[in-house]
Amino acid sequence: MTKARRIPVSELRIGMHIEALGVLWPRHPFARGSFTVTTLGEIAAIKDAGLPHVLVSEGKDLSRPALTPRPRTTPLPPSVPSSATPAPSATALSRLVQEESNDPTSVAAEVFKARRICAEAKETVMSMFEEVRLGRAIDPKTVLPLVQGVADSIQRNPVALISVARLKTHDDYTYLHSVAVCALMIGLTRQLGLDERSVLLAGAGGLMHDLGKAAVPLDILNKPGKLTDSEFDLMRRHSVAGSGMLKEAGAPLEVQDVALYHHEKMIGGGYPIGLVGDDIPLWARMGAVCDVYDAITSERPYKHAWNPADAIRNMANWNGHFDPRLFSAFVKSIGIYPVGSLVRLTSNELAVVIEPGSISLLKPQVRVFFSIPSNRIIPDTVIDLAADGCDIRIVGPEDPSQWGFPHLETLWQ
Repeated sequence: MTKARRIPVSELRIGMHIEALGVLWPRHPFARGSFTVTTLGEIAAIKDAGLPHVLVSEGKDLSRPALTPRPRTTPLPPSVPSSATPAPSATALSRLVQEESNDPTSVAAEVFKARRICAEAKETVMSMFEEVRLGRAIDPKTVLPLVQGVADSIQRNPVALISVARLKTHDDYTYLHSVAVCALMIGLTRQLGLDERSVLLAGAGGLMHDLGKAAVPLDILNKPGKLTDSEFDLMRRHSVAGSGMLKEAGAPLEVQDVALYHHEKMIGGGYPIGLVGDDIPLWARMGAVCDVYDAITSERPYKHAWNPADAIRNMANWNGHFDPRLFSAFVKSIGIYPVGSLVRLTSNELAVVIEPGSISLLKPQVRVFFSIPSNRIIPDTVIDLAADGCDIRIVGPEDPSQWGFPHLETLWQ
């Protein structure tokens, strides 16, 4: 029979097997109280939980030194990255909508399909969360057809599904946020020129990046106001909890990395470990950009959604938060003025962006609908700012709430 002994948490090392944490959930963020420590994030989470001691198995390797963050996927090179990883088998990538062509199409033409995919994806994420809450095991492979469907939509139009997924209610925020991050991750991966296996891994990582929130009490997860310090401490544990669930389910390391490290910052000071720079895995650095963008452009009970263009501008000024090369690629994937942005034109009119610029990120297609001098709605007109002879330019983004336009989506969908 295996013996166990109590050790201070300060002596805990990767490779040790924890028999018991000594407290019940939610005092700790893990799916179960007995497990083998495999990441620094797990050790950090135990320390953050304020546990002075843990019970570990004797007879196992208790002298294994702490590991530095393990090598990850190929680092992002200065130029367009590439990957020699072989593509997955076709059987693993069954199409969500096999009968549909993936030829490029407009936002308007893709919106209907995007709504359907978002609805199905939301149900899948909700079901996965419910399985976790009931203590059942999840199978990460089941999301592959869904991720492929999202990838196909992004291939037909890179921004339609992303724009649809941004339109959330308070009740479905957690689930559609996962769908939106999935789509944003896929778009970013394609912009970086990575292969299709990487596209699917990134999409799966985005879809399941917040799985650990299924272990957060619903009254905290859905709280309409600001969290208390103790509530925020519980919320912060979702990254470790989610990565633990994914590891237990046999998810690829890249998918686990997105869940565990998407709240780390390039300059340090993030959680759960406080990694710096390239010590943060590539997939998690991508996830950080996509997660924050969707969060700040979504309507929440305690804050208004930011105009997408304002979000891009503000994120660009958060020095040290994001990998600058990844952020630059992200902006190229969705545009400086993403679809749905309210903008002021040099013609002294307001317009909403309906298509990214095909020639210049500064010259998207817009639908003009409001005259500023006369302060009234005018018959809407579509203008391609990149068209020959067009001398109208964007002055800058505007706040829809200050103009009293709560439902701009009716102008671009």
